Amino acid sequence: MADGASPLWGGRLAGGLDPRVLVFSESLSVDARLLAHDVRASIAHVRMLGRQGIIPPGDADAIIGALGDVVLDAGATDEDVHSLIERQLVARLGEVGKRVHAGRSRNDQVATAFRLWCRDACDDVAAAITGLETTLVARARADGDALLPGYTHVQRAQPITLGHHLAAHCWALERDVTRVAAARVAADISPLGAGALAGSSLPLDPISVAAELGFAATFVNSVDAVADRDFAIDLSYAATLSMVHLSRMAEELVLWTSQEFGFAELPDSVAQGSSMMPQKKNPQIAEHVRGRSAVSIGRLTALLGVVKGLPLAYNSDMQEDKEIVFALVDTVVGCSTILAIAYSGLRFDTDRMSAAAGDGLVVATDVAEALVRAGMPFREAHEQVARRIAAGERFLSPTAAEAVAARVGAGSPARFREQLAALDERILSRR
Repeated sequence: MADGASPLWGGRLAGGLDPRVLVFSESLSVDARLLAHDVRASIAHVRMLGRQGIIPPGDADAIIGALGDVVLDAGATDEDVHSLIERQLVARLGEVGKRVHAGRSRNDQVATAFRLWCRDACDDVAAAITGLETTLVARARADGDALLPGYTHVQRAQPITLGHHLAAHCWALERDVTRVAAARVAADISPLGAGALAGSSLPLDPISVAAELGFAATFVNSVDAVADRDFAIDLSYAATLSMVHLSRMAEELVLWTSQEFGFAELPDSVAQGSSMMPQKKNPQIAEHVRGRSAVSIGRLTALLGVVKGLPLAYNSDMQEDKEIVFALVDTVVGCSTILAIAYSGLRFDTDRMSAAAGDGLVVATDVAEALVRAGMPFREAHEQVARRIAAGERFLSPTAAEAVAARVGAGSPARFREQLAALDERILSRR
């Protein structure tokens, strides 16, 4: 331990801790990211202790002042971020610093700091996803009238507009933002005051502490308060599903920028080459996003496994949660940002897309529907058009543009600009 300090629980075990056990069980290397949040929660807690007369007001003021100077000092070997804070307080204030932990446990302390961190992380994730949405909307507005085939089974299906296609990705991202917002609500409950699991006999005021920290509410069951990690799972799920959507976009970039499709070209600033083949321009950032999506799924599964079957209330298994959630948030923010950069510089080959949409086959459904309008049953029309295609016929009418224009229902490819306006309204509402 730094400066010869013993663990916060050292009074129970007088035999001394094997240094290898400390190295095995420490979490400071991970939960140092909680330091600012832990300090903030500690300030609110100490202010309440002074206000409630649990510690002298002067001591409360001294501790609060010293908390403002807590830093992650070089070479710190504390067991966790909570131990680091208390060590520095005692080093500066002596016996007064030892008063900081009255009425709380590391169990409710870490739950509070982690919830504060997750609240902020939700804002960061939503902002990153919104940034990608904004880029897609801008590209749809600029290039959206271009025609291309829509695909099912990676086979040309029906003609659509590029704006309609890009908006489809935006609607998935909108759902992601909604899930992140729900995860923020789940995190917005203060567990401080729950103690180790059963509260405290001291006259604490958890409600005032929750209000000072900006929480929407305080806990209603002390055992659940320290055992609950649903909020972290909610954020992890939202981040992971976002990564699944980003992976779908990444896969599309790989396909569209291939020579076989040729629908788009990445800007040189985000493409990478080959160490051996001089002609290569590889979409490696998209491949990284796909790979990191797979890892994200694994992390979510790991977190679910960590909390599965744990008896109430707190167990040290839960120490593993933060590294998983931190990594998931970093990944989705980073991947959203890099895809926004890629899409902002993407060059669409609208001639190549239009030629694919105008191959004389993509309008086959429209030809069949024209027969339906003339009175033919759809199944017969479908079979007739299929036989004509099998015989080698390619249709000159309707054109791809005419086929798109004939679809006038809400949410149709020709009305993508209405979608862009709706997306703009949603995006602006979050700023």
